[in-house]
Amino acid sequence: MLVLPAELTHGEASACVRMLVQALRSEPGREAVADASGLQRFDSSALAVLLECRREALAAGKHFAVHQLHPRLRALAALYGVDALLPEAP
Repeated sequence: MLVLPAELTHGEASACVRMLVQALRSEPGREAVADASGLQRFDSSALAVLLECRREALAAGKHFAVHQLHPRLRALAALYGVDALLPEAP
């Protein structure tokens, strides 16, 4: 599982993407799940990070989903029209 930090804004985005992509590449299996349950402070950069993780997961032949995406971030994804790209993990 890919764990998002408590804070994910523009300043943290690049380092966070590198960390999550590295973790994604090392995880076995065909499922990549980003755990967003600890995410407390964020901006639209969090969506960019999740979308990059999704892109990497799909390139690796994995299904991508998000666990407990914050409602405000889900609403922001809907506003940008990318909510369907970030399905909720079962």
